[in-house]
Amino acid sequence: MSITLEKDGHVAEITLDRPEALNALSVPDLEALEAALVEARDDREIRAILLTGAGTRAFCVGADLKSTLPPSASYAEACLLSTRPAVELGLYVRLIELSRLAILKPLIAAVNGHCLGGGLELALQCDLRLASRTATFGLPEVAVGSIPAVGGVQLLLRAVPSALAMRMALTGERIDAEAALAAGLVSDLCEPDGLMPKVREIARRIAANAPLAVQMAKRLAIDSANLPLREAIALTEVAWGVLRDTEDRIEGRRAFAEKRPPAYRGR
Repeated sequence: MSITLEKDGHVAEITLDRPEALNALSVPDLEALEAALVEARDDREIRAILLTGAGTRAFCVGADLKSTLPPSASYAEACLLSTRPAVELGLYVRLIELSRLAILKPLIAAVNGHCLGGGLELALQCDLRLASRTATFGLPEVAVGSIPAVGGVQLLLRAVPSALAMRMALTGERIDAEAALAAGLVSDLCEPDGLMPKVREIARRIAANAPLAVQMAKRLAIDSANLPLREAIALTEVAWGVLRDTEDRIEGRRAFAEKRPPAYRGR
């Protein structure tokens, strides 16, 4: 199995497990990744999702170029179809685009090596990114006659200063972990053997919070990203109102008053 899913309490850990291929993703791998993400999304016990790559050499280097050669069908034949039939006609890149899965649980990328092409596009769609000091990041598509197909340029422009994003997109050059931290692409750097303990610690910290509040915060970040401030604040009030009378919000206040850890139930 090239994708593994393990659950520990309220945390799901998904591993891209093709270290011999630097965790490059074939179409079956992408379909297995989607299935794992959907399972974690729909499991009400899961409150945070980790995504990492097996081994120490790579998080993911994107699509497996050997198994994703141009198909016989034209783009015009596939582009207006829904995801599954479009993938069958060669539009495998749609499987890398995660927003269609509507995952409101926090996604955390543990970048443990090379994070390139579609691998960086996966990481950019996560809510948090932590990296090993051996990690590298890049969008090398122009060097092989293509472009990042799943919003890589746009997502990178939102994550780091535009000068750096455009240099990476136009040259295909990689940056190292220190540069990624300085630019804000990742939140933390860890020694290679300390990456997963740190990521799991953060995931458990997130999972200890009220799950409805955490998911609402993520939804608010997504839905208000392109709104004027006045509209964003109005939307925030509605989100606050949705949570106001929940059991978890009441429990949070009781626990605070009683000086004990809260017992959240996602209600």
